[in-house]
Amino acid sequence: MFVLIGYFTVLACVFGGFAYAGGHLASLFQPVELVQIGGAAIGAFFVGNNMKAIKATAAAIPKLFAGSRYTKELYMELMSLLFDILSKVRKEGLMSIEGDIDSPNESPLFSKYPMVLEDHHIVEFMSDYLRLMVSGNMDAFQIENLMDNEIETHHHEGMVPAGALAKLGDGMPAFGIVACVMGVVHTMESVGIPPSELGLLIAKALVGTFLGILLAYGFVGPLATLHEQKLEESTKMFQCVKVTLLASLNGYAPALAVEFGRKVLYSTERPTFSELEEHIKKSKSK
Repeated sequence: MFVLIGYFTVLACVFGGFAYAGGHLASLFQPVELVQIGGAAIGAFFVGNNMKAIKATAAAIPKLFAGSRYTKELYMELMSLLFDILSKVRKEGLMSIEGDIDSPNESPLFSKYPMVLEDHHIVEFMSDYLRLMVSGNMDAFQIENLMDNEIETHHHEGMVPAGALAKLGDGMPAFGIVACVMGVVHTMESVGIPPSELGLLIAKALVGTFLGILLAYGFVGPLATLHEQKLEESTKMFQCVKVTLLASLNGYAPALAVEFGRKVLYSTERPTFSELEEHIKKSKSK
């Protein structure tokens, strides 16, 4: 929603300011130059990225227009789930959660928290490391190193669409100059026409540079920045799980282990100690 509001603001201020200054909006409508800039940029995008990056970018773009799913409610569900799992482990032993982590979708523990269960990445991450804890063959330092490597891989993989969009945006001003130069070439071919018509051709040529810069910094570039921010938000969930499980491995009680996880969250989404405690109590009564 905010992306669309931002786009509307960009268009309203740029074109509205131009019209308010006495400019004629019709002179900015140059579909041929839009095709030149957009087509060249898309072509370069396909040349500069492999199929994996192209598919990842195509899948990421629609998600950028949706609001963030990483809310306080989601984090409270995640930490309540971790508390339930660690409490079961403390009471019944590690082997008691083997069925839960082998089939999370059928697990009574996971089923209580549908918002977490929807995110198969975090469920898989949690299940994998709980499985390693059940095996008992790795210490906390080994598991922490493995978690760090996986989170880093997740982050680098997630950065692919952001990098592709950033490079696409960086190239658009140059393609705008290309369209402008082609317009100037056409103008120079027509030097024999009346000055009024010659001026119109020059104006059309200059629109190419304008469109390239506007598309780059008003539309494509901000999407790359937004994707980076959303990626950082998703990484916080992995860090929360990591810190909580490591605290449990180091012998802390479930309530304290969950508190470790709560502390790594951003302040804007982090529940207070009392809010989390109340949510855990409600989840127990279900």
